Amino acid sequence: MLWLDAESQHALAAAAELRRISISDYVRTVAVSQARREVASSHNCSIRLTPEEQFALWKSLQAPAKLTPAQTRLGSIMRGMS
Repeated sequence: MLWLDAESQHALAAAAELRRISISDYVRTVAVSQARREVASSHNCSIRLTPEEQFALWKSLQAPAKLTPAQTRLGSIMRGMS
């Protein structure tokens, strides 16, 4: 059993209709397929990302690190500038 908001229910119904299967069959097909991919990836110690997830990861890695005040103080101490 799964509780969803109306927008999510509508999206699932529309997707199931496109495949001409029931919502239950659609959810089962998509969820089991995704679960199998994730389990297979875990055995390879790898993570599969969608193109959108890849771009989000790339953007986060490109952003400069924002140091906390404690990290800045520690850096000064380590450089002997306390």
